Amino acid sequence: MKKAAAAAPGRAVSPLVNRKKKESWRSRIPTMIFLAPFTILFLVFTVLPIAAAICLSFTYFNMLEMPSFVGFDNYVRMFFDDDVFLTALKNTLIFALVTGPVGYILSFVFAWLINEFGRKLRSLLTLIFYLPTLAGNVYFVWTYIFSGDSYGLLNSTLIRLGIISDPIMWTTDTNYMMGVVIVVVLWMSMGTGFLAFVAGLQSMDRSLYEAAAIDGIRNRFAELWYVTLPQMAPQLLFGAVMTISTSFAVGIQSQNLTGFPSTDYATHTLVLHIMDFGSIRFEMGYASAVAVFLFAMMIIVYQVVNKALGKWAA
Repeated sequence: MKKAAAAAPGRAVSPLVNRKKKESWRSRIPTMIFLAPFTILFLVFTVLPIAAAICLSFTYFNMLEMPSFVGFDNYVRMFFDDDVFLTALKNTLIFALVTGPVGYILSFVFAWLINEFGRKLRSLLTLIFYLPTLAGNVYFVWTYIFSGDSYGLLNSTLIRLGIISDPIMWTTDTNYMMGVVIVVVLWMSMGTGFLAFVAGLQSMDRSLYEAAAIDGIRNRFAELWYVTLPQMAPQLLFGAVMTISTSFAVGIQSQNLTGFPSTDYATHTLVLHIMDFGSIRFEMGYASAVAVFLFAMMIIVYQVVNKALGKWAA
């Protein structure tokens, strides 16, 4: 009797529960419809290529024959049989460790400095800083600046000032090539992260600054550290993601400035190594292994940065 009495309410409520579930699903249908195009594109152009690269990294695939499974041979080859890969890895880490943090800090500093200007001047300065990212083939300008003959802008200026007597081969001398590429990459680093910082600074809660002033904060740098940065945790994380992806993806810049391949592979990066084996030698299995390794390295760095920013913001 008790079991029947206990079951009776359940049978009475179940139609109402089912109706609520149906209404809940119906309310989600418009959201699912609007998300469907992005979801499909994300799956087709992001998830599937990553999954295909991971699968192909364990195969030998020359684009003419069916892929043949080789296990971890491609990964063993990277570290023990490919000296150029180690050079590319070293150069990629140098670019990431130099252009990543420096570009990230410069983006925030410039955004912070122009934040106090009027709307029109701030918009103009934002456009000026962002223009290098919008520009297409701007490398010919830097090629002229760092031209190795006496007619190049930098060489002609240094010769005229009496600093040097003979032209310097900026883009072919291994002593200068890395520095040239780093300068250009930093010049182009005011990208999406910079815009996120500008937008974040404009959306600050001004009442917190008034409260900080009442609590005794008078220094702008103390205000930045205790009030501004904690409010910008989302923008800082987004900027970090964009900076990581940009700093690890250096390749086209060095190709346009120092050639492909560069002298003694002095500016050769993992991206160019992938292009070399994938687009020229058609060793897609090995190129996929390098791409997977680069992707994994970026994910690890992102997780470290994410945890560091999360602890700091908390």
